[in-house]
Amino acid sequence: MFKVTFQFESGEVVETFATSGENLLEVARKTNVAIDAPCSGNASCGKCRVKLMGGELDSKKTRHISEEEYEQGWRLACVSTIEADVTVMVPDIASAYRSRMKVADLSSQDEVAIFEKTKAGIEEAGIALHNSLRTISITMDIPTLDDTMPDNERLVRALKKATGAERVQLPYTVMCKLPDVLRASDFTVQCVLRTAANGHIFVYDVYEKDADVVIGGLAIDIGTTTVSGLIINMETGEIIGKASSGNGQIRYGADVINRIIESLKPGGKERLQNAVIQETINPMIEQMCRANGFDPKHIYRMCVAGNTTMNHLFAGINADPLRMEPYIPAFFKTNAFYASDLGININPDAHLIIAPNIGSYVGGDITAGTLVSMIWNKPEFSLFIDLGTNGELVFGNSDFLMSCACSAGPAFEGGDISCGMRATDGAIEACVIDRDTMEPTFEIIGESDEKPIGLCGSGIIDVISELYRCGIINPKGKFVREGKRIRHDKYGMGSYVLAFQEDAASVKDIEITEVDIDNFIRAKGAIFSAIRTMLSSLDFDISMVEEVYVAGGIGSGINMENAVNIGMLPDIPLDKFHYIGNSSLSGAYAMLLSTEAEKKTYEVASNMTYLELSAVPTYMDEFVASCFIPHTDNSMFPSVTLK
Repeated sequence: MFKVTFQFESGEVVETFATSGENLLEVARKTNVAIDAPCSGNASCGKCRVKLMGGELDSKKTRHISEEEYEQGWRLACVSTIEADVTVMVPDIASAYRSRMKVADLSSQDEVAIFEKTKAGIEEAGIALHNSLRTISITMDIPTLDDTMPDNERLVRALKKATGAERVQLPYTVMCKLPDVLRASDFTVQCVLRTAANGHIFVYDVYEKDADVVIGGLAIDIGTTTVSGLIINMETGEIIGKASSGNGQIRYGADVINRIIESLKPGGKERLQNAVIQETINPMIEQMCRANGFDPKHIYRMCVAGNTTMNHLFAGINADPLRMEPYIPAFFKTNAFYASDLGININPDAHLIIAPNIGSYVGGDITAGTLVSMIWNKPEFSLFIDLGTNGELVFGNSDFLMSCACSAGPAFEGGDISCGMRATDGAIEACVIDRDTMEPTFEIIGESDEKPIGLCGSGIIDVISELYRCGIINPKGKFVREGKRIRHDKYGMGSYVLAFQEDAASVKDIEITEVDIDNFIRAKGAIFSAIRTMLSSLDFDISMVEEVYVAGGIGSGINMENAVNIGMLPDIPLDKFHYIGNSSLSGAYAMLLSTEAEKKTYEVASNMTYLELSAVPTYMDEFVASCFIPHTDNSMFPSVTLK
């Protein structure tokens, strides 16, 4: 056995042991050390870079590590095996997807404004912001020698009398605390209840009569790359806590296919489920509750919105049929799960609402997002786009809805980009480049004096648009100008340096390469070609689109003009575009708060037609034509051509 030591730039040290010949990335995974590996260890992405600080590694040379970097000690974890005691340093860019959990400052109006807007939109659509949870005060007769009714029957009888319910259910957790609470409060208590559609009552909790009771709810968006969450007051809709974190599953691959394959290995389903629940969701709950002085056991309902694969892996259910024809999931919708079933650290009897899926690759994140986009309630033809690892689209109005999904890859969330990272502190989220000097000016998420670590999705859009606008790259994404910020390696591949090492919070320069640009061009091409294909299947053209709603947690906002300039979004008037942020989380919030909104989401899902793009013969032609900046047919982008 050999000792393996992982060092982080933050100063944290993790030690473990491994046998001779064990793969370093696998050792990191088993030790819960976060090393980004979007390709799941296939040596194709080059993101699992670590630096050899001491000891020995048997490590192959790859195209991702230059000779100079290799001499400095840089290695790819996925092609390195243990042969002796070893110490490696894990740089921030390799662990940023996971190590930087962000707990929101709710004093910032920007953090809560979108949810206030969600509430207003739901109410304007005639949907009541009301749910089946409530508190009720109950007074019972104090037992005597003449009245020896047991505690549970005493409470049930009092609740039936107060509510008119025919049946009252007391779970084990309530039974355990009932004797103490009743006697501490002279048999006057507060109960947290859920009233079912049939009038039956479920009792979640009992409190003493003077307790300050807040009924908590938890909304979670499980993205392939990022997980976001809210704790809310179920009676008022007030946001108690908000946080986001990298999805711990990402170390098993950036895309759903790699994760499904990983789940098929011995113990795989448990590893994937633990990565999202025990390593991601539960720590988020703990952080939000600690920051706001809230007891997680007072969270009595949870709503989850995620794509179909994420929902299966979250529930620990075999997702393999999703990737094989005829692509049949275990469920599109279910209400069978409780917090205790999945090990979620909230009230064990909390019921889990899962936003309904409508296809193997169009899941609850899209149905929840469609709900809050409100396109189902508008007469105008509207397009809803969710930018993530999978790009999903919904087109229609109050009369019809059609959806489709394209494999955009993880580029919008920083994956497949050498300096890419998710939208968290230290990420460049906006950029402008001077046409003459080619010097960049950028905005960074977090503190104003923070140095950049990498690029998030909105920043990548800006950088590529600016490089093209300034004539630094051509329509194929190749560098055509020279300067101090433009480099070429020994193979001739060009790159643009956004921040030199001394100006960055990184162990190397932050630069975007021609390979990065090519990866992003394919991602944006997948989105635009999906738009064209879906519209064509309905005999529509782009000029008939009246409103466009763009969602996705890829930064604090998207520069729509830049997105049009690179050919990702259609060239229509900019005032038709609306960025609505993380609509999946907003939709989960609405479903959690409002029983009617939950029902409406199921209705919207059932009325949505799913288009399988791979079955459309013209889709690949559209995709190939879209893999240029802005497009091979410049007539589709007249405003870009005129610049």
